[in-house]
Amino acid sequence: MTESSANTGPLAGIKVLELGTLIAGPFCARMLAEFGADVIKIESPDGGDPIRTWRVLKDGTSLWWSVQARNKKSLTLNLKAPEGRAIARQLALEADIIIENYRPGVLEKWDLGYEQLKKEKPSLIMVRLSGFGQTGPMKDLPGFGAIGESMGGLRYVSGFADRPPVRVGVSIGDSVAALHGVIGAMMALRHRDVTGGREHGEGQMVDVALYESVFNLMESLVPEYDQAGVVRERTGGSLPGIVPSNTYTTGDGENIVIAGNGDAIFKRLMLAMGRIDMAGDPQLARNDGRVARTQEIDDAIGAWCATHTIDSALAVLKAADVPAGKIYSVRDMMSDPQFLARDMFEQHHFADGTPVKLPAISPKLSATPGKTQWLGPTLGQHNDEVLASLGYDAAAIAQLKADGVV
Repeated sequence: MTESSANTGPLAGIKVLELGTLIAGPFCARMLAEFGADVIKIESPDGGDPIRTWRVLKDGTSLWWSVQARNKKSLTLNLKAPEGRAIARQLALEADIIIENYRPGVLEKWDLGYEQLKKEKPSLIMVRLSGFGQTGPMKDLPGFGAIGESMGGLRYVSGFADRPPVRVGVSIGDSVAALHGVIGAMMALRHRDVTGGREHGEGQMVDVALYESVFNLMESLVPEYDQAGVVRERTGGSLPGIVPSNTYTTGDGENIVIAGNGDAIFKRLMLAMGRIDMAGDPQLARNDGRVARTQEIDDAIGAWCATHTIDSALAVLKAADVPAGKIYSVRDMMSDPQFLARDMFEQHHFADGTPVKLPAISPKLSATPGKTQWLGPTLGQHNDEVLASLGYDAAAIAQLKADGVV
């Protein structure tokens, strides 16, 4: 699709200003753009968002950028220049939602803070994503996803008990914070609309801390410690206290997750494995009895898996109605019937005509689905368009360029 495509979606007509770089803020704005919001991303004229050059590149630009910035308009502004800040302020006061992930206090120095802007526009919604939130003794510290994952509890429980904690494999802290930002923005938008709408409604600040977003995922961690003194530890691929649920290796070197932890499921699993003794063992009929013999059960399942290929193991377990699945690489995903049936890959083309697949947009809405209108823009691609919409003529835009403002 191209930029000429009709901008439809549940958020069509919503104006979003993105003041952020890298992952959390831009991912939050990306999701709004995917569902129809008009997102203007402000970037530094000096190279733009650093994610443009992260990981695998094509012609000097990150392939990640194609996804992270799809459907956004790129406007370069030097926010250290008064003229640049004035343009940003004008855009901010026209926006329904501002998304930012600077350190707390930076926007205030530029006269772009929430309290400063809401005096002129009480209906404004500002989503602020930071490492530690806008208050507290750590608010001024730099906060990256890795720190949020560590402080929020995720890293402590990730990995094997006899080794140091490990990273999940993606920037989950940033991404989870972004999703909390989207949820907060939607709730704030709903509140604004029921209290008077764009002209007279009540806006608010959505304060998202990376560590708190990760902490929000940590299940029963707090009451378990508070009431029973239990500190959840690393357990590798197993689900602690729920047996059997673990990762096993098949004879052809693939990895399979088997969740046989329901009482009836466990019995079907043991019968499918030919372990009639374990299927009929009264001590193993309930989870509490199985927990006491976790290693024995895991050893039995591991030994069975080692005698099967991944395909034969999955076939046996499917026939027995035992939840199981291969651990997928992206190579597996790209050819998987379920992914393909759900249209989880979109085919697009770069400006030079090179075809490229992108992940499809989630969640899937039946009446107003999201869509990719265009890939991540070139740096400053929409300068003239955005500035013209603010009333700048060609001569004024040329002067801003000459002065290094854009």
